[in-house]
Amino acid sequence: MKRSGQLPEGGAGAVVLIDGVCHLCQGLVKFIIKRDPKAAFRFATLQGAAGRRMVSSAGMDPDRLDTVVLVEQGAVYTESAAALRIARKLRFPWPVLYVFIAVPRPLRDAVYRYVARNRYRWFGRDEACLLPTPDLRRRLVEEEE
Repeated sequence: MKRSGQLPEGGAGAVVLIDGVCHLCQGLVKFIIKRDPKAAFRFATLQGAAGRRMVSSAGMDPDRLDTVVLVEQGAVYTESAAALRIARKLRFPWPVLYVFIAVPRPLRDAVYRYVARNRYRWFGRDEACLLPTPDLRRRLVEEEE
């Protein structure tokens, strides 16, 4: 999967794209919402029309669901870079984790991929994407065809 790229247009705010059936990914969304009082992040699933369109526009394979994707000011970040950039915008103490950006990317991404490969086994999965809570519904990127 392409690790970063550019989208043709910027757009307001940042969008976090997740595997909508993954319990770890669903937990990540809940974690972000609780620590993002300024609502800097919006969300979409990689399985949904909006998510598929965003990753396709960035030249990524829309059928790969093994990474969180952050779309921010037209740029696309995946794997550890996405996770660290998300942490950087959350309420203290989470921005402190951004110091790990100094760790060489291959090492950071190796750890990320290990967790990603085992996420269903360790955390479980659903047959369909999560049903959004009212807080999440307000922050979802509209699914339009």
